[in-house]
Amino acid sequence: MKLSEIINAIEEVAPRSYQESYDNAGLIIGDADVEVSKAMLCLDVTEVVVDEAVAENCNLIIAHHPLIFGGLKKISKSTDTGRSIIKAIQNNIAVYAAHTNLDNVLENGVSSKIASKLGLINTRILDPKRGLLYKLVTYCPVDSEENILKKLFEAGAGNIGNYSNCSFSSDGTGRFTPNENTNPAVGEKNVAHAGPEKRIEVLVPDYLKERVLSELRKAHPYEEVAYELYKLDNLHLQVGSGIIGDLEKPYSKQEFLEHLKKCMHLDVFKITKWEGETVSKVAVCGGSGSFLLDKAISAGVDVYISADFKYHEYFAAGNSLMVCDIGHYESEIFTLEIFYDIITKKFANFAVVFAKTNTNPITYFK
Repeated sequence: MKLSEIINAIEEVAPRSYQESYDNAGLIIGDADVEVSKAMLCLDVTEVVVDEAVAENCNLIIAHHPLIFGGLKKISKSTDTGRSIIKAIQNNIAVYAAHTNLDNVLENGVSSKIASKLGLINTRILDPKRGLLYKLVTYCPVDSEENILKKLFEAGAGNIGNYSNCSFSSDGTGRFTPNENTNPAVGEKNVAHAGPEKRIEVLVPDYLKERVLSELRKAHPYEEVAYELYKLDNLHLQVGSGIIGDLEKPYSKQEFLEHLKKCMHLDVFKITKWEGETVSKVAVCGGSGSFLLDKAISAGVDVYISADFKYHEYFAAGNSLMVCDIGHYESEIFTLEIFYDIITKKFANFAVVFAKTNTNPITYFK
């Protein structure tokens, strides 16, 4: 199987265009056109993980955190990152990462995995992103409308929240004069034509623009397809940071903390002082999520679960909510389950193994 097939399966769930500007998700080492036969899943790529991949005869490592994150000035054996890169290349192991693009999706993402484990319902994005949607407008003969819409929907256009195949059509008159170098589907060369047409409008995610336009050109009967593509400032309610949701039933504070500890397999975690007694509304963000604290407070949640808060950031919570800092590794280790489900669901016979190495750099003295 080609590596590109695995990448496409992951990026159907978490398009690379959804990553943050500082990120480096995607294929870090390797060639997307090579054949791969076995993948190792991990949170972090370290030298020990690469050694494990070699021992398991894996020629692909899929990680949440990119092996190369910032700029590298040199690759040498003096650092773990350098040794990991060298060993991966020497052993023909490709390395791929889905990072903040996987964080930022409502379904099958990092935060939604936490929400699922906690049993949250009515989940939605805590801080939706803007600028990820386009409106496509095109014009066609009346009898071509249904086929064009069918092809646009199949290419991924027309989705709004939980609704699919969404479009708007209006009637109008199309006018044009074909010149000598044309082969018009309607009308005649050098003769002005006017006829009834449909104006079609659909929403298109930015990462599907080229695919949708390609299908439009194939389905449209005209040689020259008239269309307009507008970038929208609308919030994309399925893409953004953090997840907010409701518990199926209210928990006492103590009950919820025990529930969190059990669901996330935690031995210990930090909480802030909070005078509330009942927990019913919860926000979560896998990884470093202190930047969303104000959003969580504004949303009126009882508990905000994330990681990597600084000392003074805890004070900002006040008595508005309880912060549960469960640890970066602990909040994201279940990302491996997301990768596993995506790959095995689409490629049942492709070999996938979990790295056994615990890459958490933090341990606790008890």
